[in-house]
Parts: sequence; C-alpha cells; structure tokens
Amino acid sequence: MRRRPGRPGTHHRPAHRLPDLRPHQRPGRLLLHHRLRPHQGAHQPSYGLRPVPELIGIVFVAAGLALALVVRDTAAHVALELAHHTKPLPTDEDTGLKATFTRTSWHNRSLRGASQAGLVNNLNDGLTWGVFPLLFTDHGLGLAAVGLVKGLYPILWGLGQIPTGHLADRIGRKPLIVHGMLVQAIGFAVALALLSRPLLAGILSAVLLGLGTAMVYPALIASVSDHAHPAWRANALGAYRFWRDIGYAAGALVAGILADALGLDATVIAAAVLTAVSGLLAARWITEHRPTPR
Repeated sequence: MRRRPGRPGTHHRPAHRLPDLRPHQRPGRLLLHHRLRPHQGAHQPSYGLRPVPELIGIVFVAAGLALALVVRDTAAHVALELAHHTKPLPTDEDTGLKATFTRTSWHNRSLRGASQAGLVNNLNDGLTWGVFPLLFTDHGLGLAAVGLVKGLYPILWGLGQIPTGHLADRIGRKPLIVHGMLVQAIGFAVALALLSRPLLAGILSAVLLGLGTAMVYPALIASVSDHAHPAWRANALGAYRFWRDIGYAAGALVAGILADALGLDATVIAAAVLTAVSGLLAARWITEHRPTPR
C-alpha cells in the first residue's frame, strides 16, 4: 500500500486488518496470498512488510550457498556400501526413476506409508502458516504474539530433530512416526480448545506441532533409506521428498478452500482429523527394517 499524505504509518496494515482486504470476507482467498513468518512478526511493526524481512531471507540463501560449496559428495560412500551390501540387487529389479517413483509412492507398503505421512506433515505446516495467524489475530493477538507462536513451531521442529534422530536409531523409526503424527493432531485440537486464551492456545499448539514434527521428520527419511536398496535409494528419497514437499503447496490450497467453504475453526478440525488418520495409516503400512550394523 502507498503511504497517504498526512497519514504517517499507513504504509502497511497490521495482520488483523488484512482480512478487510479479502473479497466477500472470505478468509481462504487471503490465505493463498499472505503468509506471516516468525521473523516478520517481530520486524513488521518497526519496518513494515518491505524490505527488512526479505533481507533476512537473502542472508539465509547466501549462507546456504556458501555451505553447499564446501560439502563433500557422498558418491564414494554409496559405492562402498553397494560393494559390501548383504542383500544383492535382484537382476530383474528396475532401478530407473519411473519404477522407483511408483515403488516409493504405492507398490512398497512401507515407502507408501512414509510418503503419505511426509505429505500430510508438510501439509500441516503450509496450512498453519495461513490459518493460525488469522485464527489468533481474530481472537486478539497482535503481530509480535503471532510471530512468537509461529516462531516456536519451526524452532522446536529444527532443534528437536537432534535428539529424535538419535532416538530413532535406538527405538526404531515407526514409533516416532506414528506418535509424532498423533502429537501434531493433538496440537491442532489444543489450538481450538483453548481459544478463549489465545496466547496460551497458540504457544501450546506450537509446542505440540513442533515436537510432533521433530519426532516425524528424521524418522521418516531414515525409514525410506532403510527400505530402499542403495542402488535406487537416491531415486526413492527423491520420490519421497516430492510427496513430502508438495505438502507445503497442498496445505496452502486446502487451507484456502476449506476456510472459504467452512471457516477457520473447521479447517483446523479437518487438519487434526487428517493428521490422526495419516498416523494410523503409517502404523498400518510401515514396518521396521533397519540394516544390521556391521
């Protein structure tokens, strides 16, 4: 928005006023265009929507590129593993991209279970970016509080993967995947159950969603690696990552459609149900299959 003469500070609107801009007062259409970031929540009141929040992203991109230049390639490790693998690759097994994609997406039960759980897990993330800021600002939270809520989720998700990855090697992948999805479903339920105290509801739901995602994330990719032969593991991981990461876009679309049709509360309920069902499907389809240590 352009600044109007004589009206200082109107170069941006706070998030709780953004719904006023949507046509026919439908929140879903806004969700497809507006996503609050945790660092933006802290900086927007002082600097506006541009350019400071985007500068933070540029720093992260530059840091990622610099790190990529010093990473060692793992092709030699894969070759060594293939040479000493205890299970030879069947002569009639197709290791091509198309065959591996269908195997990972559907034919192999464990890989199918991991792929759908990864998709739903990231669908939750895309959905919360759109729904939670509107839900909590509708109940009185400001930008800084929403930034805190949305910041807790990825912080716990990121840091939590260090102990949960270690735990997945100790107790197996499946328990963390199944229980992690169910913890996320509870997080959605808590967000609605405590809305009369929106800050508490936001913080508790963010903690549960972050911890649940931290349980799921390293266990899922380890499970895919366990069930994939080294000869086609890279293709299997690529197929799994396709389904997992498309969940971000699917979450935004589902959030917009459901919020338009049913409202924000119903969208959160739908996310809780979908996440719980995904956890049950993972329990049914995924089997433990960890390589024997040598």
